[in-house]
Amino acid sequence: MEHHQKLTHMRRIVHVTAPEDIEHMEEEQPIVAWSIRKLLFSVFGKVDNKKMESKKPHSYNIYDRKPDFENNYGWSTALNGSHYSPLKHEDLGVYLVNLSAGSMMAPHINPRATEYGIVLRGSGTIQIVHPNGTLAMNAQVTEGDVFWIPRYFPFCQIASRSGPFEFFGFTTSARNSRPQFLAGANSLLHVMRGPEFEAGFGLSENGMNEILNAQRESIILPAAADGGPTGEVVGNLA
Repeated sequence: MEHHQKLTHMRRIVHVTAPEDIEHMEEEQPIVAWSIRKLLFSVFGKVDNKKMESKKPHSYNIYDRKPDFENNYGWSTALNGSHYSPLKHEDLGVYLVNLSAGSMMAPHINPRATEYGIVLRGSGTIQIVHPNGTLAMNAQVTEGDVFWIPRYFPFCQIASRSGPFEFFGFTTSARNSRPQFLAGANSLLHVMRGPEFEAGFGLSENGMNEILNAQRESIILPAAADGGPTGEVVGNLA
């Protein structure tokens, strides 16, 4: 996808206004019109001081925000309208994730939102599966690439072993939008334990416990011991 196509696609995703339309809108009605460029600059601590003098909100540097989660394998930060008022306009959420070399954001689903991401630094793999468990995408991404994950589709992001993998993005709803993790110490599968669940996988209670308790980390998981992600991680949770 060409640069201008990516920009057009992202504008449509977050329902923002193209810069060339802002002056016309301001003449018609006194509202704040945000371009994708202004939103990104504002969230990352930069803002255009020559325009929107009295109407612009304060800038918010997402790098100054303390991570919501952090361990030895990376960190993640999320913003919503309660942290930064411009995000209330379209009920958007914003996130920033940094994974250390080889680590993985644990497989999870978004039950209330579609997610869009932009790779800021490094490279990695995005794996997505259909709700029925079949592979939807297993793609290598690098700086500047854009990816998106539909609602209800399990997915994970895996950093390459060459260095950190950092990506930023939007969720289409910030209201009660909590990712549901499918692997790790906080996996949703832990609350589904029981005879019926075990029978569905053809496992004994001990066998299921062995699988669910194998990973002691949560949210951001360490690098695979076999030399890196080569298979379908999300599609083979059991």
